[in-house]
Amino acid sequence: MTETDALTRPSAAAPARRSTRDRIAVAILLTANFTLAVDFSILNVALPHIGRDLSLPTSALQWIVTAFAVCAAGFTLFFGRVSDLVGRRRLFTIGIVLLGVSSMAGGLATEPVLLLAARVGQGLATAMVTPAALALLTTMFPDGPARARVLGLNGALMAAGFTAGAVLGGLLTGTVSWRWAFFINVIVAVIVVALAPFALREPPAGLRPRLDVPGAVTVTVGLVALVLGIDTAGHSGWGHPAAWAPIAAAGMLFAGFVVIESRTTDPLISPSLLRRSNVAWGNIAGLLAFATETSLVFLLTLYLQETLGFSAVTAGLILAVLGLGTVVGGLIAPRIIGRSGAKAAIIIGFVVQALATAPLAFIADDHAWVTPLLLVTFIGGVANLVAIVGYAVTATAGIPSEQQGLATGLVTMSQQVGITVGTPVMSAIATSVAAATLLPGLQAAIGVNAALALTTAVLVALFLRRPSPVTAAAELSHPAPRVPR
Repeated sequence: MTETDALTRPSAAAPARRSTRDRIAVAILLTANFTLAVDFSILNVALPHIGRDLSLPTSALQWIVTAFAVCAAGFTLFFGRVSDLVGRRRLFTIGIVLLGVSSMAGGLATEPVLLLAARVGQGLATAMVTPAALALLTTMFPDGPARARVLGLNGALMAAGFTAGAVLGGLLTGTVSWRWAFFINVIVAVIVVALAPFALREPPAGLRPRLDVPGAVTVTVGLVALVLGIDTAGHSGWGHPAAWAPIAAAGMLFAGFVVIESRTTDPLISPSLLRRSNVAWGNIAGLLAFATETSLVFLLTLYLQETLGFSAVTAGLILAVLGLGTVVGGLIAPRIIGRSGAKAAIIIGFVVQALATAPLAFIADDHAWVTPLLLVTFIGGVANLVAIVGYAVTATAGIPSEQQGLATGLVTMSQQVGITVGTPVMSAIATSVAAATLLPGLQAAIGVNAALALTTAVLVALFLRRPSPVTAAAELSHPAPRVPR
């Protein structure tokens, strides 16, 4: 059986048609993930307005973004495993309730402490909901075309949500108030909580493994330290102690995590899972896919506003073309995967993304560049989503149902760490090269971005291996030891 056959051959037990309840469930899960993706960027344009309204100094505005990103990325793996233990539907619902409550608090905040606490709550809600929702989707659809289609739509909506957040944030801030960036979440949360108990379902729980508390604490603190250090580096420079000290601490914590996992009988992440080529390299590809494209949005936002002089709203509307490209990419990715396989889709996506990004390394202080920018960012957005869907399909393939929460937690973690890491790294490159103007730095950073996409394609081609059907069947027949709840 070929790689494509293993990926696209539908399960004999899979129903030919999905019920209305299943369609409603998919709509709920996709809506939740899209809303959380919007939250990553919806406040970026509004930061100066929030600072003025809440008397928050400019130097502290970064914490409105950092508080969310650190929690969303740092706790995702932990809650991905928790979803395997307590139930994905239950954790999904708890996370949506937390999202609604924290968003209401953020919208009503009159002082910085309450606003930052609300952003922490939103980050934790993201860490709960995203892996649980993705695990519910992957358990609803077995390996094959149906799963590829739903993951393609999920990837398209999440990538589009990141871009839409910047546009929506600018429109709400300019026409109504930045507080509606929070209140919209409350409306979505109420609708989802009302519908979820009737539409969402998951396979019988059976026996569940114990939670590896030492491993969970170690890896969560390590991820929080890593994201905090990298985010700080983007603002204060890589030589600042507040940047490298957390990164160094994260390295030691990850080393300790490896030791813990090798000695415990119920590891948070089974070493055999990480030794799977599709899991390890799939998630590396996913991290770099999100890091390159979201950081490109940041670089182009600076170019459009600082170099060409466009307003924040106009720049957001121009970049909405990239968001449209991601939607198209999510829709066509399942067809590419069905014909060529998930690995080929990742490689094709990164190669085309690199070719589309490379011309932008020659941008100039000239409005004539807007037209080619629209074209190549659209193509790059399409290609990026093809790679993202390919990695999501690859990294969850052949994983036993009881480990899908952990597998999707890894997928979500790579996505959120990529979003958090990419921008500070590219920002550091841009500022280190910038001379009298920012333009040379932007050109250099975009060139590095394109080279990184091409390098990822080469690494995936050389090292990623899909699991064979025999291996997957063996793991399903002999799952990891479990104990009663």
